[in-house]
Amino acid sequence: MLRLALLLLLLAAVPALADDGAKRIGTVDTTFRLLGRNDRIVVDRYDDPRVDGVSCYVSRAETGGVKGSFGLATDPNRFSIACRATGPVSLRGKLPDNEVVFGEKMSPLFKQVRISRLFDADKQVLIYLVWSTISVGTGGSAFNSVTAVPLQTK
Repeated sequence: MLRLALLLLLLAAVPALADDGAKRIGTVDTTFRLLGRNDRIVVDRYDDPRVDGVSCYVSRAETGGVKGSFGLATDPNRFSIACRATGPVSLRGKLPDNEVVFGEKMSPLFKQVRISRLFDADKQVLIYLVWSTISVGTGGSAFNSVTAVPLQTK
């Protein structure tokens, strides 16, 4: 009975990928770990659900070791984003000026990485910002990265 309870606890603690259409493109090991999987950088693709023809590629660090292998480690706030037009860009209806379009758990409790889409109406550009819900340090400054995709080329 205790083993079953422990197994259920571990399964519940494993960070689940949000049902947002994310696709794992690949991984690169960065630090060898004797026990558990290595630390690594992962690259995931997110296709904007409300803008056809735009894909965002996010790279981020994942902690390995025993805790990381069971989804119990808190991954560092290190990520980068690049969004590109991967086909004809077309909007599905009117977009809000600021919207969280993707979110993924990065720790068993509170931390998430999120991608917000902002709209620069003057320049007709979509801006994608990747950020974390928990900041590191006492200053409260959130790590982030930004990229932009024009709606039309001139």
